[in-house]
Order: sequence, then structure tokens, then C-alpha cells
Amino acid sequence: MTHTSFVPSPYLHSKNGGKVSWKAPSNIALVKYWGKKENQIPANPSISFTLDACATTTILTFTKLQKKNKEFSFDLFFEGKSKEDFKPKIIAFFTRIEKYLPFLKEYHFKIETENSFPHSSGIASSASGMAALGLCLMSVEKELNPEIDGIFFNQKASFLARLGSGSACRSIEGDVIQWGRHKEIEGSSDLHAIKYPFKIHPIFKNFHDTILLVDKGQKQVSSTVGHNLMHNHPFSEERFKQAHLNLSELQVVFTEGNLDRFIEIVEGEALTLHAMMMTSLPYFILMKPNTLKIIEKIWKFRKASSTHVCFTLDAGANVHVLYPENEKDVVFQFIKDELVVYCQEQQYICDRIGFGAKKL
Repeated sequence: MTHTSFVPSPYLHSKNGGKVSWKAPSNIALVKYWGKKENQIPANPSISFTLDACATTTILTFTKLQKKNKEFSFDLFFEGKSKEDFKPKIIAFFTRIEKYLPFLKEYHFKIETENSFPHSSGIASSASGMAALGLCLMSVEKELNPEIDGIFFNQKASFLARLGSGSACRSIEGDVIQWGRHKEIEGSSDLHAIKYPFKIHPIFKNFHDTILLVDKGQKQVSSTVGHNLMHNHPFSEERFKQAHLNLSELQVVFTEGNLDRFIEIVEGEALTLHAMMMTSLPYFILMKPNTLKIIEKIWKFRKASSTHVCFTLDAGANVHVLYPENEKDVVFQFIKDELVVYCQEQQYICDRIGFGAKKL
């Protein structure tokens, strides 16, 4: 499949207007995507758990214009308030996807969006937000072409979401999602994400993710800047090889339910992501002192309790604490007793594996 597969034939139906709504979750990468080529193509493959509670709900109202506009026509509201500063990102997104959705300049859109989690909380709102918007736009296209089937609908929604935010392509479906070409994963693609096609042991099916909000401030470095720092990074090629190898290893880990090796890969990936940022030019330290204190506490508790609690990190200070369902009582008590104190205003979010976006 190539990008031209997503360029539609002329639409056979017309629609004067309507309203659609989707709720799309965020996701947390286990093998990290860091570094990209042109057109949001990943430099290495990644895999993620789809989340459940952390989600974006978007309502898209569309009204046919009297004639096709020269510019994109839309109003944007975030949590009930007009957000002019968000508009450039939507214009850039629409510009990228226009040839795949040629109806975009034929309608005026009202985009109303809200998150179930606090803004600037370190949750990937661009992932859930672009996934929700991509799904809404695909619902409009399906009304213009009712012959679109469910498989192609999800593939194209993932393809479109990727052009808004790379990791958004992993927020269409659940529960374990893989993105990026990998020689051992049939159907894997740089263009869109897929449901992980191999056996997954039941121990991974109900994983919990408690997100510790260490720092709710503005990100020190944008994802775009961070990805671009990989272009001339002295260790980038070895890092990309490592991601491929970790994905290969996870196939056995997921099949056998090997939690010990899972922990080594997931924590190693998180620390590698931050190591790449610390050794780029310019360089950044995105962890905070409390991030390190939480990590040390997790290591100490895991050894003392013989549980399988572990952590992962995105490109920021906040900590995702991962643990299986059968250990949730003892681990969550540990989180409340020993880790919440390191959170800003003692704030944290309880989440778990989810099963993808829902049309409302």
C-alpha cells in the first residue's frame, strides 16, 4: 500500500451538512518513536498500549459552502472557548491531508474538542486530538462514499492522524498497536498503524497505567524539535537498530508472558529516549529531580515486593507507572503511599489499557 491508495475517486454522493463525534484515546509507547523523515514517516518502528480514560472527544459540524473556498473555513473551540492559537496547527494539518480529502474546501467546519485530562499534564493530547479529528473527517468521507469498509476506514483514519501528529496513528484502535515498517511484522507500515498481529499473553491484557504528574508546565522542547535533533545525532543509527531488535524480542515476550524481560525492554526504551535528548545538540534534560526519585522508589519496591511494576516516560518529566491487573492492589497502595508525594500538587491519573476510539 502506498500513499496514493488513500487518494479517493470522485465522490458519488453529496451532503449539505451534518454533525459527527468521536472519542479517541491517547496511547503510551513501549518501544519509542523518536526521529522522523519527511511527511511524518518514522525513523524507527514503535509499539504502544492504547489508553482508556485519557481521551479527546471531538464534535465536527460541517456545512456545505455555496462554492468551493480558496482557503480552509473552520472555527475551533477547545473546552467551550475559541482557540485562535490552535488554528495554525489545524491549517497545517488540512494542508497536508487535502489531496486525500478533496472535500475540505467545500465545507465550513465547526470543531469542538475537549480532553478528559488536564491540559499540559504530559499526556499526549496531540495523539488523541488528531486521532479524533481524523476519525470525524473520515466519517464525513464515508457519507460521501458509503462503500468505504471498516478496515479501510481505520487504515485511512490512522494515515490521516499521522499527518497531524505521528503518534496519533496509534490512537485509532487498541489494545496493542504497532506502527512503522518492521521486517518480521506482516502488514506493518510507515503510513499507518496496525493492530499487533501476534499472540499476546493474558497477563498483558489488563495492564494498568497510573500517570504521575511530576511537572504540568509547558514542554521544554516541542516534539517536532526533538525529532529533528535525531537527524545528525551521533548515536541515532544504533538507536534505530535497537528499536527494531526490541520489537523482535517483544514478540517472544508477549507470547510467553515474560514480565521480567518486558520490564527490561520498556524501562530501557524510556531511558534511551532521554539519553538521546541528553546527547543531542542542543541537549536537553527533560527529567526533573522528582522523576528520578520516583524511578528509584519503583526499583526498590519491585525488588522488595517481587511485583512487576515498572515505568516508562514520554519526552517529559511525568512518569507512567505500568503494572498487571493481578498486582493492582499492592502496587496502587505503594503509589499512594510513596510516589504521589513527588507529584505536582499530588496529582495523578489512573488509566489502563483501552480498546480504541468510539463513535459517539
